Amino acid sequence: MNKAWSVGEVNRYISNMFGQDFLLRNIAVQGEVSNCKYHTSGHIYFSLKDETGAIACVMFAGQRKGLAFRMKDGDNVIVSGSVSVYERDGRYQLYARQITLVGAGLLYEKYLALKQELEEMGMFAPQYKQPIPRVVRRLGVVTAPTGAAVQDIRNIALRRNPYVQIILYPALVQGEGAKESIVKGIQTLDKAGVDVMIVGRGGGSIEDLWAFNEECVARAVFECETPVISAVGHETDTTIIDYVADLRAPTPSAAAELAVMDVASFDQQLMQYRNRLDRDMMNVLQNKRQQLAQLKLRVTASSPENQLLQKKQYLDELSNRLQYRMQEKYTASRNRLELFIEKLNGLSPLRRLSRGYAYVEDDKGSCLTSVSQVKAGDSVKIHVTDGYIRALVQEKETIERREEN
Repeated sequence: MNKAWSVGEVNRYISNMFGQDFLLRNIAVQGEVSNCKYHTSGHIYFSLKDETGAIACVMFAGQRKGLAFRMKDGDNVIVSGSVSVYERDGRYQLYARQITLVGAGLLYEKYLALKQELEEMGMFAPQYKQPIPRVVRRLGVVTAPTGAAVQDIRNIALRRNPYVQIILYPALVQGEGAKESIVKGIQTLDKAGVDVMIVGRGGGSIEDLWAFNEECVARAVFECETPVISAVGHETDTTIIDYVADLRAPTPSAAAELAVMDVASFDQQLMQYRNRLDRDMMNVLQNKRQQLAQLKLRVTASSPENQLLQKKQYLDELSNRLQYRMQEKYTASRNRLELFIEKLNGLSPLRRLSRGYAYVEDDKGSCLTSVSQVKAGDSVKIHVTDGYIRALVQEKETIERREEN
C-alpha cells in the first residue's frame, strides 16, 4: 500500500509546484471584478471572472500602491501578480501586485496619474486662485459655437446683465485638434483683455470630455492672467481644468450666473443701501438737531444779556434780603432802645421825685448827700416834682444806717 499523505503535505507540495512554475510567478489575468471587498486591515479580496470561469484574488495592503483607482464590482481589469496555493484552505488564488483598468478605465487611470502629477507641482494650490471680479463688462467664452452650452451662457448672461459684452472663441471641444483649439482660445481671449473667461462644454462621456484633461490645456488655464471659470459637462463630471481653474462651475449655466452679476438684484441692493443710508442720515440729522438745540440753550444761558438778567435778579434778591435784614436789625435795635428807655426812666431823678423823693443842693449848687456838708443856718434848695423850696438848716442829726449786703 502506498504511503498516505497528510492534507497539509499535499497542499504544501502543490504550493511548491506553483512556486517553481515561471509562468505562475509572473502572470497577468484579465477579467471582470466581482465580490470586491475592502477589509479593515487594508487588504482587498475579490474575484476575476469571465464567461468560462472565475479565480479568487487578493491584494495585500503593502501592494495597494499598485492600484490607482477605487476598484468595484463590474470593473474590467488586468491583474498582474502570481498564482499560489492558500495552504489552509487548499485552494489557489491570484496574489495581485498591480491592477489596471481596461478600455475607458485606462483613460481614467491616465486622468488620475496626471491629476496627481499636477497637484504635486502645486497647480491646484489655492494661493494661485484669482478672485472673480464682481462687475464684468467683457465676458470671454471658449466653447463650441453651436450647442446648448454657448446658448445657455448667452441667455443667462444677457438676462442677468443686458449690457455685458460676450466675446466667443469658437473652439473644438472634442476629437482631434480639440486640445490645441482650446489652448489657442484661452490665449487669444487672455490677450483680448476680457474681465473673466468661461472655458467648457456640455456633458458627455470621459472620451468626449478628454480634451479638458490634457496637460497643455491645464497649463494654459494655470498661466492665464484672466480669471478662469471651468464649466465642463454636468455637475457629476470632473476634469483636470476644474482643479486648475480659479473657480469651478457645475454646468455652463451656473458658470454664467457666477461670472455675470444680476443687475436687477444689484439695483435692488443699491435701493436698500440708499434707504438705509437715508434712515441713517435722518437719524444723524435728528441727533444733530437735538445737540444744536441743547447748545442753543447753553449759549442762551451763558449770553451777556442773560447773565445781566440773572445778575439783576440776584441783585434784587440781595436787595430784598438786605432790606429784610435791615428791618430785622431796626426792629431789634428799636426794641432794645425801648428797653433802655424803660431802664433809664426807672433811673430818672424826676421819676423818683414824683414818688415823694426830693433833691437837695447847697448855695453853690452841689448835691448834698451827707449831713456833714451843712451846718445850722446854711441856706439849701430842695427840689421837688413841680419846683424847689428855699430853706434854712436849723439843726442836723447823724443816723447810723447798716449797709445791705
